[in-house]
Amino acid sequence: MAPLLNKENEFENIPSIKAKTLRINLNPDIYGTFAEIGAGQETARHFFRAGGASGTIAKAMSAYDKAFSDAVYGVEDDGRYVTQARLRRMLVHEMNLMEQRIDRSDKPDMLFFSYANTVATIDFSKRYKGHGWVGIRFQLDPKQKEYDEIILHVRFKQNEARLQQETLGILGVNLVYGAFFKHDRPKKLMKYLYDHIDKDTVEIDMINFLGPNFKEVDNRLMSLQLIRNDMTDAVMFGPDGNNVLPASVLYKKNIMALRGSFRPVTKVNMDMFEKSYDIFIRESTVDFDNTIVIFEITLSNLRASGEIDEQDFMDRAELLCSTGHFVMISKFQEYYKLVEYFNNYTKNRIGLTMGVNNLVDVFDEKYYRHLSGGILEAFGKLFFKDLKVYLYPMKDPDTGQIMTSNNVKVHPRMKELYKFFKYNGKVMDIIDYDPDIMHIFSRDVLKRIQNGEGDWEEMLPEGIAEIIKKKKLFSKKEHAEDKEKKQIPVGDK
Repeated sequence: MAPLLNKENEFENIPSIKAKTLRINLNPDIYGTFAEIGAGQETARHFFRAGGASGTIAKAMSAYDKAFSDAVYGVEDDGRYVTQARLRRMLVHEMNLMEQRIDRSDKPDMLFFSYANTVATIDFSKRYKGHGWVGIRFQLDPKQKEYDEIILHVRFKQNEARLQQETLGILGVNLVYGAFFKHDRPKKLMKYLYDHIDKDTVEIDMINFLGPNFKEVDNRLMSLQLIRNDMTDAVMFGPDGNNVLPASVLYKKNIMALRGSFRPVTKVNMDMFEKSYDIFIRESTVDFDNTIVIFEITLSNLRASGEIDEQDFMDRAELLCSTGHFVMISKFQEYYKLVEYFNNYTKNRIGLTMGVNNLVDVFDEKYYRHLSGGILEAFGKLFFKDLKVYLYPMKDPDTGQIMTSNNVKVHPRMKELYKFFKYNGKVMDIIDYDPDIMHIFSRDVLKRIQNGEGDWEEMLPEGIAEIIKKKKLFSKKEHAEDKEKKQIPVGDK
C-alpha cells in the first residue's frame, strides 16, 4: 500500500485548497463518494476542478428533492433533514453501496471513504442564518472492518447563500484532507478545518471523533478545543460523556443553569441545585417534562489557576457526568451573555441559581464598562425575558450573619436598581437550605485532596468521594503556594 502519512513540517506554509485536493486525487488508494444536500456540490466541485478526480470520486450526488432523498436514504421519523441522524444515514448508506459494488481484488490497498453534508443555507428573510451537519466515514487500513468517523455541526454567519456555499466547500476539503493526513493529531486537525476560512464566517459548535483510530480521543477534550480555538462560544456534553449539539438540547426548553467551579462538586453545589430545582419546576409556566438542568463552567474559571489544565478539566467533567446532568463549557464570563445565548434557542422560563457573592458581582458596574449602555444595557438583556434568579444564602465569615436577598450589600448606586428587580420577583431566596453545610467550599476540599489530608469525604455528595479515590482525580499539586490564596472564581461556592 502506498504510504499515506507523509507528516508535514508544522511550520511550512498551509497547502492551498487545490494542493489538498490534488494530494488526495493523486493518491491511487483513496476512493470514495460525495453526497451533499442543501448547499450544492461545493466540496466535490473542488476535487473535480483540481484534476485527476476520476481515480478518487466514485460518485457525487445531490438528493435535493425530499421525496427523492427519502427514496434513497429512507424517511426520518421527525420529518427533519438537517440533522445528525440524517447525516449518519447518508454516510452509512453510501459506504455500504461501495462495499457492495466495488471489487477490491484488483486494488487490495484501496481505502474507502464517504463524505456527506446536509445543510440549510440562509433563507430569503435573512432571519435564519443557516446551519448544517458535515461528516466523513473512512478507513486507513483496507483490512479494517470498523470505519472511523468525524462528524461536526456548523453555523454560518455570512449573509449570502453563495458565500455560505463557498465556505462549506472549503471546509469539506479541509475535513477530507484532515481525515487522511492529520487523523493522528486530532487537535491539529480541528485547527486545520479553518484553513483558508475566516473564523468570523462559520462556527463549529460540535465535533465527534469515532472509530478504532480514535479510541484514545476523549470528545469532551475536543469540545474544550472548540472553545479554546475560538471556534464557538459554548459546548455541551451529556451524562454519558458524549458531545451534544447545544441547540438540539436547549430548543424550546425551560432551562435552569448552575454556574460553578465544581472542583470538585460539593454538597453545597448539590443543595443549591436540588432546592432551586424544586422551586423552578413548581413555577406555573414550567413544564416538568420540558425542563433541562445545566451545570456550567466558564472558560475563565478553567483558567483560574493559569493555563487550562486538561486533566483538571477532565476530572471535573468526570464527576459532573456522574451526577447525571448536562455540562456546558462557555466563554460567557457575564451572566447576561449566558442568558442571551439561551434566548437564541428558547423563549420559555430560564432560571439561574447563584450564591450571594455572585449576585453582588452581577450588580458591580465594572463588569459592564465595555457596553455603551453600561449596566442598564446588560440588565435589559439579563432580565428582559422570563428569567428568575434563585439565590442561595451565604454565611458572613466575620459576623456569622446569614446573607440573603434582604440584606445583601450592593454598591450604593445600585441599591434602587436592585430593589426594582427584587420587588418585581426576579430574585427569589432559597429558604430551605441546609445550614450545616454552609462552611463547605470547593477550594478547601481541593486543598485537602491534594495535600493528602482527611475529613473531606463527608463534604461531597454520595458516591463522589469514591470516584475521586478510585480514579485518583485532582491529585496534581498546585505549582505555587500562592495559587491557593487566589480569589474565589466567579460562580464558586
